Amino acid sequence: MLYYYNASRDYDPSPNLEKITAALLAINSADDVVNPPELGLMEKLMLRVKHGRYVLIPTSDKTRGHGTHSLPTVWGSYLADFLRELSPPSQ
Repeated sequence: MLYYYNASRDYDPSPNLEKITAALLAINSADDVVNPPELGLMEKLMLRVKHGRYVLIPTSDKTRGHGTHSLPTVWGSYLADFLRELSPPSQ
């Protein structure tokens, strides 16, 4: 856990958000202590990503804080929806 906190302590992608041109999906869980949603950073910063979308997954018995990122059963449906929207309609 110390490594997690130390590695994210000074990470700041915000200076280059406007340079992102690809569609971007950012997902976080409400019980994430490394990137706590209470700070409201994602809501503000994602507005700067032209094709960005932010999803906040509510805390549940399925989420595991920052470890939720390794549980595709929790966030997989959001990714599937996002990918479907990127795909051109079949002819």
